[in-house]
Amino acid sequence: MALHFSIFRLRKKSLLRGTILALGSMASAFRFSGFPEVRKSLWLLIPFLVTCFATFDTARCLEKRWTFYHGAVLLLVYVDLMVLLMISFFLLAPYSGAFF
Repeated sequence: MALHFSIFRLRKKSLLRGTILALGSMASAFRFSGFPEVRKSLWLLIPFLVTCFATFDTARCLEKRWTFYHGAVLLLVYVDLMVLLMISFFLLAPYSGAFF
């Protein structure tokens, strides 16, 4: 029996897929960076790129007219951007030497 969920079809829009990918990337970024003692790790590029895809996938769900659904999707896009900023901080902060 084939799975007919839109979460597994990359051509279809899915809010759930984007949200799960972004939050999963944030969890893996915490593991890769060794939080709270952030260390240098180029493995953080993988969650960064996955979060970029998740943000694009969430932004595809935006509608042309303003509705409450459009506002909720916009809120999820902002959440994805905050996750992207956090991962980029984990990625770049150890190389600056200013924080640690």
